[in-house]
Amino acid sequence: MIRDLSETLRKVLKDPVFKTQFPQLQNADIVFDRPLDPFNPQNPTIDLFLYDVRENLDLRSNEYTTEIIDGQVITHPAALRLACSYLVTAWPVGGLDLALQEHRLLTQVLRVLSRYPTIPSRFLQGSLIGQDPPLPMVALHPDALKNLAEFWSSLGSKMKASLTITVTISVPVFEDVSDFMVTTQTISYRTKDNTPPDIVLRIGGRVVDPSANAVPGAVVDLPDAGLRQTTDSSGHFVFDPVTTGPHKISVLAPGFQPKDQNVTVPGSPEDYVVQLTPL
Repeated sequence: MIRDLSETLRKVLKDPVFKTQFPQLQNADIVFDRPLDPFNPQNPTIDLFLYDVRENLDLRSNEYTTEIIDGQVITHPAALRLACSYLVTAWPVGGLDLALQEHRLLTQVLRVLSRYPTIPSRFLQGSLIGQDPPLPMVALHPDALKNLAEFWSSLGSKMKASLTITVTISVPVFEDVSDFMVTTQTISYRTKDNTPPDIVLRIGGRVVDPSANAVPGAVVDLPDAGLRQTTDSSGHFVFDPVTTGPHKISVLAPGFQPKDQNVTVPGSPEDYVVQLTPL
């Protein structure tokens, strides 16, 4: 994923929309090398050196997200929010006033990257495509490289004009968990401490075809309780209130044979899935 982030930043800096405004940047190569002496590129070059990767504690989350797919609840554990920091240097080649050319290139890089508080989806590469939430990007992060002299000394190189860019990506750590959706809910009401509670049950199920595809618009009856529901776009239905014990569910849907199914409340998730047979 970090490699995809680097390719994404290359895509941002090479956006053709800036071809006229920043021609020097458009003509420069984008590399990700360690800027060690001697570093002598053959063409004008922008070097984005990944110097730090750490968890973004401010964005840490323990919350789970869930979605329902084909009658199952898919639980997505929170991803690790990883802050990736790059040192950006410019390396002009040929011509006069190389220092001023270097400053121009750095300015153009800064103007491009500072446009995007988050990286637009059109630039995302590889595993970052479709990543949610969007990737926050901070140019000139105030906590980045507070001791530049020590940093360059550790590289064995002389100090050079530079700027920093930090992007936070989401890295899945734990696998998604699949399970049946909750199909029975029990609610107890007690009016006084010495009286037994009143028990109310709510059950939920799903109507599907032989391929386990949802059957929306099916009429589902619970005759002994006088309850009727119509399935939603995912084929789900809910009955409330339902007493404990045996019941019969009756289903009618256009293009399918009517079906009666005996259930016991409360029951297992599979008990409330009604599979219809086409006419």
